Amino acid sequence: MYSVKEPDAGTPERKSSEQVTLEIDGRAVTVPAGTSVMRAAADAGVRVPKLCATESLEAFGSCRLCLVQIEGRRGYPASCTTIVEPGMKVKTQSDPLAKLRRGVMEMYISDHPLDCLTCPTNGNCELQEQAGVVGLREVRYGFDGANHFKQAEKDTSNPYFDFDPAKCIACSRCVRACEEVQGTFALTLQGRGFESKIASGNTDFKSSECVSCGACVQACPTATLVEKSIVERGQPDHSVVTTCAYCGVGCSFRAEVKGSEVVRMVPNKDGHANHGHSCVKGRFAWGYATHKDRITKPMIRRSIHDPWREVSWDEAIAYAASEFKRIQAEHGRGAVGGITSSRCTNEETYLVQKLVRAAFGNNNVDTCARVCHSPTGYGLKTTLGESAGTQNFDSVEHADVIVVIGANPTDAHPVFASQMKRRLRAGARLIVIDPRGIDLVRSAHVEAAHHLQLRPGTNVAVINALAHVVVTEGLHAESFVRTRCEQPAFDKWKAFISDPRHAPEATEEITGVPAAELRAAARLYATGGNAAIYYGLGVTEHSQGSTMVMGIANLAMVTGNIGRPGVGVNPLRGQNNVQGSCDMGSFPHELPGYRHVSDPAVRALFGAAWGVDIDSEPGLRIPNMFDAAIGGSFKGLYVQGEDIAQSDPNTQHVFAALESLECLVVQDLFINETAKFAHVFLPGSSFLEKDGTFTNAERRISRVRKVTPPLAGKADWETTLALAEALGYPMQYTHPSQIMDEIARLTPTFTGVSYARLDELGSIQWPCNDKAPGGTPVMHIDEFVRGKGKFVITEYVATQERVNRKFPLILTTGRILSQYNVGAQTRRTANNTWHDEDRLELHPHDAEQRGIKDGEWCKIVSRAGETVLRATISERMQPGVVYTTFHFPGSGANVITTENSDWATNCPEYKVTAVQVSPTTEPASKWQRRFGEFSEQQDALLPQSDPR
Repeated sequence: MYSVKEPDAGTPERKSSEQVTLEIDGRAVTVPAGTSVMRAAADAGVRVPKLCATESLEAFGSCRLCLVQIEGRRGYPASCTTIVEPGMKVKTQSDPLAKLRRGVMEMYISDHPLDCLTCPTNGNCELQEQAGVVGLREVRYGFDGANHFKQAEKDTSNPYFDFDPAKCIACSRCVRACEEVQGTFALTLQGRGFESKIASGNTDFKSSECVSCGACVQACPTATLVEKSIVERGQPDHSVVTTCAYCGVGCSFRAEVKGSEVVRMVPNKDGHANHGHSCVKGRFAWGYATHKDRITKPMIRRSIHDPWREVSWDEAIAYAASEFKRIQAEHGRGAVGGITSSRCTNEETYLVQKLVRAAFGNNNVDTCARVCHSPTGYGLKTTLGESAGTQNFDSVEHADVIVVIGANPTDAHPVFASQMKRRLRAGARLIVIDPRGIDLVRSAHVEAAHHLQLRPGTNVAVINALAHVVVTEGLHAESFVRTRCEQPAFDKWKAFISDPRHAPEATEEITGVPAAELRAAARLYATGGNAAIYYGLGVTEHSQGSTMVMGIANLAMVTGNIGRPGVGVNPLRGQNNVQGSCDMGSFPHELPGYRHVSDPAVRALFGAAWGVDIDSEPGLRIPNMFDAAIGGSFKGLYVQGEDIAQSDPNTQHVFAALESLECLVVQDLFINETAKFAHVFLPGSSFLEKDGTFTNAERRISRVRKVTPPLAGKADWETTLALAEALGYPMQYTHPSQIMDEIARLTPTFTGVSYARLDELGSIQWPCNDKAPGGTPVMHIDEFVRGKGKFVITEYVATQERVNRKFPLILTTGRILSQYNVGAQTRRTANNTWHDEDRLELHPHDAEQRGIKDGEWCKIVSRAGETVLRATISERMQPGVVYTTFHFPGSGANVITTENSDWATNCPEYKVTAVQVSPTTEPASKWQRRFGEFSEQQDALLPQSDPR
């Protein structure tokens, strides 16, 4: 865990049932068939010199430094491109080999600047290292001839790394990493011989198609591509393996540290979710953790109009506890509640819901999954029996058909998107169901076989039409359904879905999807081999979100695409621990492990462990809390690591609710939009400052390890413990591992999980118990968790949000690669270089009709409110549909979204808002001006000593 440099075997590991035995330097070595000689040597502990080879890329054979001798063969083959054979005898060291290698190295060094002492990678440079390995002592060619470093100009345009072509050895590792690992194809090797050079599309890196994932930087063996943080701070002296705190992919990273300062984040090659890859956020956008905006001292105030006062931890905790006690004494036990964080650890989330249930004495606890993936929990629990995705990410490598519904993986889940694109380039077929032309529809070496560009709000009609084709054309998996599913429920559903009103020809006018295109997509999904569905918030954030999730499950079951690698129903979770926050019992009707509070046996189990009687009545959901606050019956709220004022719909309603509270306690890194309404601010800790676990979208539990001390002195779990004790309910934990031990004791799917087990295995996918001690990569293999799969009737009901002459356009929302969620983290990094404001994206036809030009201001008005954004004219949109992101609080994206929500879970209908758009010369709406004034007032109330 504390080694800075990871070993590199030179070429990728091969897996085969066939084993090959050969001899290397007189020693017998046995490896899987297909292994390179270089890899076999590395497995035997023999290091062959190399420059162009690395185990994350396929062998290239250009540097000629890894030459070996093989008995019976002429010449000196490259060990990286030579595959082992039975009985092969290899020599990796001899005088002729040494002479050849030194000669090769001389050529490299003669065209390389000799500035090692001032080079940022000095001491961690493969070229430097290999020169020593081959014993280079002189360069006979001199340095007076033509040299690249005499004419090369450094490219510093990217905010995170520099490109210095003077130090390039044309090994092509960066080009191959961009192609093979990332799949962007932004780099090329131009020219031949001495004229060979790396190019980023004949422009600088910042202006190119580069997505700043860092794969090229990681692959570079010299200082040609190097992080600016290394240039500025020097080389790290140790590293700590931890887990990224951005999206639901859950990438494993090595935080490389110098003293107590993080120097860089490098993706962990042993990471089970990311396999050594990363995106711009996890790789580079971690500077927010030490940003000047961090609040590191507790603060309190009586009113939101009063100045903040810095106090000790003890005073802040005591004040918060006394206010909660006062409110409950005056207004009843149910007048307070809590909201857990999907950015905090499992252990911290577990403690907050425990505090609400044991210290507050009610079930008024909810989480941000309410506004994103709560329909996933409801829909999959109902049909399959478990509130989570069915597969691991690696399952996509076995898929023949991939369906992406309402998700934009290249922007929201980029590391998994790279893995998906590799499978698509290998031959898998792609179906995209999305109102917008996302990158996956057509990008480098990837093109969708079908893009079903539906009208927003018609998801259920589309999924029903797909299922109709499968059933009426006899393409369903009858034996799977008969043995694995409830027959009466299937018979009822089959009669429902076979009705001609669900035929593509009948739904075409509703959905906008041509019947022939939909039929072709349905046939491909049903007959194309292993078919996997991946979906996102474009499925769940609708008034029929739960219905759509059940419709997806119906389609997977009727085709038998459940229970093996390459298939399944896979929700792509948005935040790093949104799956975990749900697992930990953050919903008002469920205790940890998705067990209903009305179950006496479940309440008895937790009650005995916690020493309290647990309320049998479900508590308030977030929207209910808002309504009750405005109504006067809900007065106190503890918010851990969520910004509900920016993320929840109908912002003006949310603001009114927060203003109505008598005590709002916010625990966070920054004064976010919610904290501007707070009475107590408890400084939070970043993922770099604490121990714990995150659970990603594939149910993978991974360790979060403390890299640096908490800037505010406490990790989030310690803050919650202090508050619970002040409320009269002390919790006896001294380390987060003890919290996980309690979770494991009380939650059947976590029985086998412990920090020791996680350290041993690297990560674990729940369920992990006696039946599955190593975890469960693929669920529902022999039977569904609920026993038999249940088909559910999914009647299409049109949303109440309708377009008309006043509001003729449909607004839908989403994310962008460089920013994350409400932007609290990424806006405090150089990621703003690529995206520094939310914009409204609209089709050229709609823009022309309204006289709107690219880059100019436009006013967006809905039934809920209005805001002003700059316009981006784009054919990604279909006529009649507009799109924006929600990463900047001043954009007011949620001022115009309505309170319409999913019928089962209250998940807001962010994806369908009827609007009108018109040109304007005003850069701000009335709400935006009021927001700006309020924000300025709140900033002025911060302590003067604050660095803000």
